[in-house]
Amino acid sequence: MAPVHTGTRLDHYSIDHLVARSGMASIFRATDLRTGNSVAIKVPHPEVESDPVFSGRFHLEEEIGRKLDHPGVMKVIEDGQRTRLYMVMEWVDGRLLRKVMIEHGRLPAGRAVGIALGICDALAYIHSRGVVHRDLKPENIMVDAQDRIKLIDFGIAATVGSRRLTLSKLSQVMGTADYISPEQVEGKRGDARSDLYALGIMLYELLTGKTPFLGANALLVMNDRLHNNPVPPREINPAISPELQEIIYRALEREPKNRYASAREFARDLKNQDQVGVAERLELRDWKRRRGPWPRQVLYGLMLAMIPVVIFGVLLLVARHV
Repeated sequence: MAPVHTGTRLDHYSIDHLVARSGMASIFRATDLRTGNSVAIKVPHPEVESDPVFSGRFHLEEEIGRKLDHPGVMKVIEDGQRTRLYMVMEWVDGRLLRKVMIEHGRLPAGRAVGIALGICDALAYIHSRGVVHRDLKPENIMVDAQDRIKLIDFGIAATVGSRRLTLSKLSQVMGTADYISPEQVEGKRGDARSDLYALGIMLYELLTGKTPFLGANALLVMNDRLHNNPVPPREINPAISPELQEIIYRALEREPKNRYASAREFARDLKNQDQVGVAERLELRDWKRRRGPWPRQVLYGLMLAMIPVVIFGVLLLVARHV
């Protein structure tokens, strides 16, 4: 298939302009010629469009999007009349949360909590429908002028009952190191609590202007997450209350069983911070102690990095013999 450009017509949609581009797909603003309404169209790049693994993931994203109907989730519009692979979504006036963070740095606590509550509400909805986002980050959240949010990009989302080991899962583990949970770093299956962990990371970042775990590359960031404690948020921003800091720590527990059990529980504490008990935490005392990667941990990281390469090689061999 030929690449899509401004002015191209896809069936009954006229492409207006490019909005965003990733390694796998581009998102365009377009006009539905039947109604005159603006829509967003996600089009895979020609070089991946024929890839059966990508195609399956793309169709799953569309299937998940069609069954979700919530003001905090970008809606996928069902349209069976298509001559190539693409996805039609509602057009959202707003900007990515990442752009808000770049423009303002850290946000006032009230605004940060308001955004987090909107994300909690959307997560509570998708989790109740058996969907885990698995790639929650500021680049996948739209914010409008009133700070209302929409979750976008369910490209590596999972549904309850889906297989544990998938190429998309491995892609996620190696892709967004700042926001993935410790259990995903260790190769375990993430669940709704993994999304809550990612929200805890974002709340920390919204309030301090920094991500809690650091490293020169993705593997070192993941190692820091597994073995070290972050700088307490109040050390960076003293305006953060002890109760709000405690909420962040509860979301960032390494063991999923110790985190918030649900997005509603997370939201309840955000709404009632005066009722949050502040724990005597080891994390507040030994955060300056840094544990570097042991040789075995480095070897494990390198092996983890090779998994997608090996899978790609196997798929290539299979394709050549089909």
